[in-house]
Amino acid sequence: MASTPLLFIDVWSDFVCPFCYLETPVLDQLRNAYGDAVEIRWHAFELRPEPAPLLDPNSEHIAEAWEKSVRPLADERALPMRMPPVAPRSRKAFETALFARESGRYDVVHRAIFKAYFEEGIDIGDTDALLDIAATCGVDPELLEEALDEGTYTDLVIEDEEFAKTIGVTGVPFAVLSREPAPGKEPPPPIALRGAAPVQHFEAAIERLFPDGFPGS
Repeated sequence: MASTPLLFIDVWSDFVCPFCYLETPVLDQLRNAYGDAVEIRWHAFELRPEPAPLLDPNSEHIAEAWEKSVRPLADERALPMRMPPVAPRSRKAFETALFARESGRYDVVHRAIFKAYFEEGIDIGDTDALLDIAATCGVDPELLEEALDEGTYTDLVIEDEEFAKTIGVTGVPFAVLSREPAPGKEPPPPIALRGAAPVQHFEAAIERLFPDGFPGS
């Protein structure tokens, strides 16, 4: 198996989207299958940034969506999810994850934020809650609080979202698979997958990107 990335998976998501969390077990499968040959790169996409109105977490519409769509898929993918009691903004959560990247803790903080919201019902729009989550992941909460107060990573979140618009992202999760070109050849065009795609859809895309087989597999 290659020790440097050959396959790139760029994923736009929102921490308050249940289907984005439901995509994490699928991406875990790919990471386990391909190791360091695959690089998964998460990107911010706020479904309801300021001043868009927030959803009512107690609405019948959300409850029905959970019963018909979220819970069955959560059972299938073995995620112990429950419907959160709050519907927060997610920008500070994205900024928290970006801050954690500086100390090599992005993946663990990213997963912890998802878990806190969808398994523990924690308000991830609350700065104190984010500081607690980050601290349990080995991130300095005082430095994080300073970065959140100053908006150090706000522009990076907005940059992610602006780029998403240019490639036609209108909902999440949205994944784009691409590869390094073979020597002397042009790389095949990237492949986009919309929604909480199953692992079989990713494998089919990988076969299209690597028609001669994934190197080292």
